[in-house]
Amino acid sequence: MGNYVPNTAQQQKAMLEAIGMASYDELFSVIPDSVKLDHLDLPEGLSELEVQRLITVLAAKNTVYPTIFRGAGAYRHYIPAIVKNVISKEEFITAYTPYQAEISQGILQSIFEYQTMICELTGMDVSNASVYDGASAAAEAVGMCCERKRQKVVVSAAIHPQTLAAVKTYCWGKDREVVVIPERDGITDLAALSNLLDEACACVLIQQPNYYGHLEPCEEISALAHQAGAKSIMSCNPIMLSILPTPRECGADIAVGEGQPLGMSLAFGGPYLGFMSTVEAMGRKLPGRIVGETVDVEGKRAYVLTLQAREQHIRREKASSNICSNQAYCALNAAVYMAAMGASGMQEAASQCISKAHYLMKQLVNSGLERVYPQEFCHEFVLRSPIPCTILLKALKEKGILGGLPLNEFDLLWCATEMNTKEEMDLCAETVKEVLNHAFTL
Repeated sequence: MGNYVPNTAQQQKAMLEAIGMASYDELFSVIPDSVKLDHLDLPEGLSELEVQRLITVLAAKNTVYPTIFRGAGAYRHYIPAIVKNVISKEEFITAYTPYQAEISQGILQSIFEYQTMICELTGMDVSNASVYDGASAAAEAVGMCCERKRQKVVVSAAIHPQTLAAVKTYCWGKDREVVVIPERDGITDLAALSNLLDEACACVLIQQPNYYGHLEPCEEISALAHQAGAKSIMSCNPIMLSILPTPRECGADIAVGEGQPLGMSLAFGGPYLGFMSTVEAMGRKLPGRIVGETVDVEGKRAYVLTLQAREQHIRREKASSNICSNQAYCALNAAVYMAAMGASGMQEAASQCISKAHYLMKQLVNSGLERVYPQEFCHEFVLRSPIPCTILLKALKEKGILGGLPLNEFDLLWCATEMNTKEEMDLCAETVKEVLNHAFTL
């Protein structure tokens, strides 16, 4: 392949003259000299073999845990081999953006299939083509609910901290008030919520299961929100949605969540996927792209970008969101995963997550840790250590185990999925017991 040269020296000179500049130095004169580089000290190029060796050395510095008991928003699930096989096909990997619908039918169909499955999973009427991640999905959903006279956003303290941070950032830019509902015994405090609801409240945002793994009283929360004239938003774990009541059944107006559990590896934190779906009455407020099904002039099935009076087209300054893209490749990944697993497969994965988490919790409690909350949980739970968490995590690391996420000096948020075996859980509990026994015999 030849070098990529965007424009010639003559063209660059012509452009500078067109804007009244004599040189690039004059063009960038507003930038202080103190932050400019007059040259780059780049090393000599390497051969392909040398690059491979260098990358191997760098990769060896990573700690890759064979056993993981940590979730907190990113989970290690089984991914059927067919998922990577399908999404690795050249026609999917190289597909970019479906602006030209007539030549993008394949990618548009994949997005349509994804939207359909998200609607089936959440019980909602319409889904968009995805947004960047679960946190931005929640923040975008909040924006859907705000109106001129309703600018107060009520958020549970038991949602993921990164989701809360994203919501606060979005609302700060719009001068919207964010009020956090305190948690009580690890779930949203309903009495406190009732006192916070008023005519200025636009929406109530909760997470199911919440950050601590507990099940929230979603129906009651939705009912309280609606009584105050506010909307109800549920941020959901998509695997758990296969066995829990859908957001629609819980009375939610909008369902959002992090799609990473749907066939995406941990991958050092991304790229991930934010899913969004809503009831028909709010369909026109969904940000980003929506793919619809229609017929062409010959009556054959065709796919199009629908409701296109949107951010990236004619609304512009009137847009309620600046989202104008989607995580198409990640959405394809999720769609292939859901198709490969099927309803029964996802239900089996969710059931195993729950049963293994309860087994792990019992073993760890028997080893000397203590439950922090009395609430029922799914596949995450919080335990308190009588010694600093760092000591436990160091001992587990030596056994190739990534322990729970420290919430403070003594509390750990643990997680189990279908990937964890009984032997792994027993080894984890035995290691914790050994460390605690050693600590108290010194």
